[in-house]
Amino acid sequence: MLKLVEWLTFVTTLPTRNTTARMRLWRAVKALGAATLRDGVYLLPLRESINESLQTLAADVRTSDGSAEILQVAADEAQDKIFRALFNRTGDYAALIAATRAEVQDEKLLRRLTREFEALKAIDYFPDEAREQAQSALTALTARISPGEPSTVCGQIRRLANTDYAGRIWATRQRIWVDRIASAWLIRRFIDPHGKFIWLKTPADCPADALGFDFDGATFTHIDGRVTFEVLAVSFGLQDDPAIARIGTIVHCLDAGGIPVMEAPGVEAVLAGLRAAEPDDNKLLSDAAHIFDGLYMNYQQDKPHE
Repeated sequence: MLKLVEWLTFVTTLPTRNTTARMRLWRAVKALGAATLRDGVYLLPLRESINESLQTLAADVRTSDGSAEILQVAADEAQDKIFRALFNRTGDYAALIAATRAEVQDEKLLRRLTREFEALKAIDYFPDEAREQAQSALTALTARISPGEPSTVCGQIRRLANTDYAGRIWATRQRIWVDRIASAWLIRRFIDPHGKFIWLKTPADCPADALGFDFDGATFTHIDGRVTFEVLAVSFGLQDDPAIARIGTIVHCLDAGGIPVMEAPGVEAVLAGLRAAEPDDNKLLSDAAHIFDGLYMNYQQDKPHE
């Protein structure tokens, strides 16, 4: 019996005069990782999430005076092999691996390549050894540039009481950056206002009586895809605050990649400037706290009126 594999084709047209809509369409299909069969005809594997994205995109095209149809195509084994080849990401991963060997290796490079890897992984529908090699190269770069950066662990996040964590000593790696800055702000603002922070040269320097955060083996670190800021928010029942949740999306985007957040590049630029100007982590946290205070107040104003 002939084995057939289902694919999705997106067939669309837009008026040539509507350059804005055409650019929006181009960016959308590129973000989905679609293969272009010809002008206005795009191919994607049949996945529920992809179908939903295409339905949204089709509606947008139609509101722009265009036409859009989503068709299911049944491919035989030979056709399926040809279609899969259109989604081979080996060249993209090879370019990323080469970039990890750049002459200038700094945290800016690491952040950029991490975001690129996460974006590439999201549209790598048929992963192979190339993705594993890119992951290994990125892990090695992380170890060189940012030793002590935590890896994510599996586990449940327990709900904790603020009263049990009052007036404590909190410890994380020195030369704090986005997740550590945001986590320290969250601790001081909502969890332990009278707590004290110490900045560690290495995680091994963490005192036994200190609450470590954002390093492997710390009390609070990455769990099940959540960055430390998000883990702290869940641990202390803060995740239901929409303003904190929105800040969490920014922190996650900048620390671990994933879904792009509009405000993230601006926040990153401001924090990078503060960090470059202030070598003292205590003063850096004090300066950066104003940024997160401002974000929090702005998002508080966005809450719907009850």
